Parts: sequence; C-alpha cells; structure tokens
Amino acid sequence: MTAPHAIVIFAVGLVAGTVNTIVGSGSLLTFPTLLGLGYAPVLANVSNTVGLISGAVSGAIGYRRELAGQARRILALVPVLVAGTILGAVLLLELPQSAFSDVVPVLILVAVVMVVAGPLIARRRRTGEPRLHPGPLLQTGTFLTSVYGGYFGAAQGVILLGLFGITLDDDMQRLNAAKNVVAAMINAVGALFFIARTTIAWDVVGLLFAGSAIGGQLGAVVGRRLSPTVLRVVIAVVGTGVAIKLFIDP
Repeated sequence: MTAPHAIVIFAVGLVAGTVNTIVGSGSLLTFPTLLGLGYAPVLANVSNTVGLISGAVSGAIGYRRELAGQARRILALVPVLVAGTILGAVLLLELPQSAFSDVVPVLILVAVVMVVAGPLIARRRRTGEPRLHPGPLLQTGTFLTSVYGGYFGAAQGVILLGLFGITLDDDMQRLNAAKNVVAAMINAVGALFFIARTTIAWDVVGLLFAGSAIGGQLGAVVGRRLSPTVLRVVIAVVGTGVAIKLFIDP
C-alpha cells in the first residue's frame, strides 16, 4: 500500500465514522473508495465491516449519556441481530454482490419515511400505553436489517432508526444512541464471522479502524447538538441521497 492510499483510507474512515454515528451510510463512502483503490468487492466489503467496528463503538460511547436506562431494550434485540447478521454474512460469501441491489434503495426510502413520520405516528398512538421495549415488529425488522447488515450494511443505521422511531416512544437522540449500539453489535458479529471464515486486508482494517474511531467521537459531538427536527431532516436528506445513488449506480 502506498502512502497516498493509506491517507485516503484513513480520511474516508474518519468521515464514515462521523456519518455513521449521526445517521448511517458511511459504508457508501468507504466501500467504493476501496474498490477504486483496486480491492476485490468481497475483500473490500469484509475488510470494511471489520474496520468500521471502532467507529460504531466510539459513537456508542460518545452517546453514553443518552443510553441510560436502555440496557433491557437493547439486550432484547441481541438474539435476532446475531442470527440475522450471521445469515447475512453467509449470504455475502455465497451470493453475488448484486443480489440485494434492487431491494436496498426501496428499504432505505421506506426507512426515511418512517423517520420523518415518527412524530405523527407517536401522536396518533398516545392514547395507549407508551411502547418502551421491542415488540414483534421491531424484533422482525431488526432481524431483517441485520441480515442486510451482515451482507453489506450501507445505511443500515437509517433503517434501524426508522424502525425504532415507529415502534418505540422515546426521544430521538436516545433512539439514535440505541441505534449506534445495535449497529456496533451487528458490525462486531459480522466481523468475527469474516475473520474466522475468509481473508481480511488487515492494513486496510487498521487505517479504517483508527479513522472511524476518531470519527465516531466527532459524530457524537455533532449529532447530540442537533435538535430532533434537524436530525430527522439530516437523516431524510442523507437517506434519500443514498437511495438515489443506489438506484442510479447499484
């Protein structure tokens, strides 16, 4: 690896860690960059998954104040996210990279709608008991999102936040904090599977790991200062842009 390539990978990892913590979709920066530098698609994908773990963990630590009281909520999702991620990782090694190309942009757009419509949905159901813990809809949605996360995972944070927003009654920043932890778990499970089963570009992993760790902290600082409305707008703009890019260039 040349010095310029190393600088590019570190820099794009830093930006991806920041973006992932605030909204998600950082892999749409890192994955194409690795392809452009000459790495094979599957090698780039699995190395990207392993390298971005630190950003997800760093972002979750940055949001630790908002995580207070959410342990039960997050732990309830662990079994489905582990099963889904492993299934997605197996599919990555067995199916062509293009297998999800048609459905992913649609999923992201649906997630954007869920994020934007979250307050309206919450107002309409306030006559009943507040929903504080995952039910069947969130469990199923998290499993399917984890399958996608194990397979590729770009904008999985947008999808998770959309699911959280329509199924749980809580502040947007707290839901974003929970999203960061769940996304970190998905990345970690996928990374362990790939390390055990396939080849990893460890030089790439090291640079992404360092850059995204710093980016995760930056993302937490920026994301926490955004009002819920602004955060929803950012998610909607980024998510829609990601979907359009995937429609045009899957």
